[in-house]
Amino acid sequence: MAEPAPLIGRPSAPRCQAEVEVTHGVGLHARPSVAFTRLAKSFPCTIEVAVDGSGDWLNGKSIVKIIGARIRRGTRMRIRAEGARAEEAVAALSGLVRRNFDEDRKPGRADGRPA
Repeated sequence: MAEPAPLIGRPSAPRCQAEVEVTHGVGLHARPSVAFTRLAKSFPCTIEVAVDGSGDWLNGKSIVKIIGARIRRGTRMRIRAEGARAEEAVAALSGLVRRNFDEDRKPGRADGRPA
């Protein structure tokens, strides 16, 4: 993952970027979009998402932007973050997408035992 060049005249802030394929059956419908934006909002850095090679970067903390992007199964998402905890944010969000937004998990306790 190559880091982009720092902006001229601006101190360099930590940056990170990753690409992940959406494998969830119907893509980012309401529940996955809420899970994604809720997790994104838990980080203090700026988080943006681009879809299928688009040059348009969307606010990854905006439920309206994420649902409006109509991200479907098979879509390649680029996730980038800049600022404090950027690397941690990108890793967490990429992991959430790879885990199908945790919708495949069976209900139960946090320790994995049945409720």
